[in-house]
Amino acid sequence: MKRLLLASVGLIVLVAAPALAADIPARMPTKAPAMAPGYNWSGWYIGINGGGGFGRSRWTDNATGFTTGGFNLRGGLVGGTIGANWQTGAWVFGLEGDADWSSIRGSTAVGCVVNCETKNNFLATVRGRAGYAFGSVLPYVTGGLAVGDIDAGGRGLPHQSTTKAGWTAGGGVEWALAGPWTAKVEYLYVDLDKMSCSIATCGGTGATDVTLRSNVVRAGVNYRFSPR
Repeated sequence: MKRLLLASVGLIVLVAAPALAADIPARMPTKAPAMAPGYNWSGWYIGINGGGGFGRSRWTDNATGFTTGGFNLRGGLVGGTIGANWQTGAWVFGLEGDADWSSIRGSTAVGCVVNCETKNNFLATVRGRAGYAFGSVLPYVTGGLAVGDIDAGGRGLPHQSTTKAGWTAGGGVEWALAGPWTAKVEYLYVDLDKMSCSIATCGGTGATDVTLRSNVVRAGVNYRFSPR
């Protein structure tokens, strides 16, 4: 009986062995399948942006030292953007420029026969950007040159305007939408320093220094041209 059982087991092994061998792959896989490539931030882009700004201005009479003290400014901005990114690993470096129409303005009656008014009618920046990408989400810091006008005078009266170069710094986050589209929100601190307003326009007994510093919060949508 025992011999018959052993013989039966041996016969089953001989019959099943070729079938089992056929199910074993000829070569085991040597590496994991390739992963889908991550989001690539490199390339040129153009876009639009818009938002609001708030800040402070101060008038100071150079002859007497009299000052209005700081007073509030606020208004909106809208404009266009152009830039380029270069990605290495998760780090993304770029250069971005923009030009916006601005309605940031404010006035004060302190020491003024008529309200002293400061306006900013346009703002342009050229900035470097540096960020660390989490796939299709890119937080970044930014800073560089700011150019805009400081426009000052009595409210409702002729104004004097001077284009000034200053600096800006801030940060934001950009994320991918469908296809080549991305969206962003960002904050910029802008310092246009000061302009010298004449006695005829800004009153006082000497030329009047008018400062303008603002905080800009805006959103934008960009269209990216992928690198070839």
